[in-house]
Amino acid sequence: MNDQENRRSSIHAFATWEPLLQLIRAENAERLAVPGGRVVGRITRSAWSVPLQQMHNDAVLRVRDVLVKDGIGAVTFVMETETSGRTRLHLLIPSRAVELGFAFNPGALVLVEDALPEPWRRLPDPTPGAVSAASADLALLERTVRGRLPDAVGATDAEIAGAESRLGIPLPEELKSLYRVTRAQWADWRGDHEEASRHSEAVRCELFDLEGLYVAEARTRECPWHHAAMEAVQTPPTAAVQGLAGSPGWIAFADNGGGDRLAIDLTPGPHGHTGQVILISHEEEIGARLLADSLTDLLLDRPPTQSDGAEPHAPAATSG
Repeated sequence: MNDQENRRSSIHAFATWEPLLQLIRAENAERLAVPGGRVVGRITRSAWSVPLQQMHNDAVLRVRDVLVKDGIGAVTFVMETETSGRTRLHLLIPSRAVELGFAFNPGALVLVEDALPEPWRRLPDPTPGAVSAASADLALLERTVRGRLPDAVGATDAEIAGAESRLGIPLPEELKSLYRVTRAQWADWRGDHEEASRHSEAVRCELFDLEGLYVAEARTRECPWHHAAMEAVQTPPTAAVQGLAGSPGWIAFADNGGGDRLAIDLTPGPHGHTGQVILISHEEEIGARLLADSLTDLLLDRPPTQSDGAEPHAPAATSG
């Protein structure tokens, strides 16, 4: 049995849904008793909307656990009663061909498997003249963080090399210097939320541990086809950050506490610096905002310099 068949055998199994269907039928008897009556719901791995007064229950969690186990992002279901009295359950599971839509409706149909909108295929333009900002100072960075976090546990060179191997890209020297001072592991704070908060204040972000680092390529920034297919991107000659959905040179290393990612930018715009710090907004699909010319500047609260006439960030995508 292949992976797809395994997935179907679990999420389509009657035992997966039976407890939930019994609860829904009991609480929605009048609606289901009407010919053509139906109820709808959606369950994802992190949230759910079901037609029950008590939505957090074992029946819902049973379905959620199957989604987690089989790597399914979400399932939308429709329960209806036929004129014969028979109950019918319809399932809509997203796939490479069908995206989730709004509410309980399917989204776009992708006619070519694995096809991506143009902005998500766009790679960064080369910037051969880009260099690190003069403000990047490894010694100052390390001294500053050690002064703020004297008891921090740093990562070993072997641990840093392991992260580089996993990512398939060398870490910038500033980032390696930061991790040599603090490896940012929850265990080192002994479960103390105040300690974690002090750590975030010291490094000016919610720093990921080495296992949490990832390359913010376009595929990590999901956007529905019905939005993305209507977008076009541009990077003006004065931009510090390229107008991309993602880049193989954006190394996401932290969160700002509001769901936005901080990344080291190794593929800057025409007026940017290699190793600059950018913010990837969770409310936008394209582009990023320049936070600091270097990681050193971020830690010292220095704003980005724009004396070269560069814009603070790449413009939003234009409709096309």
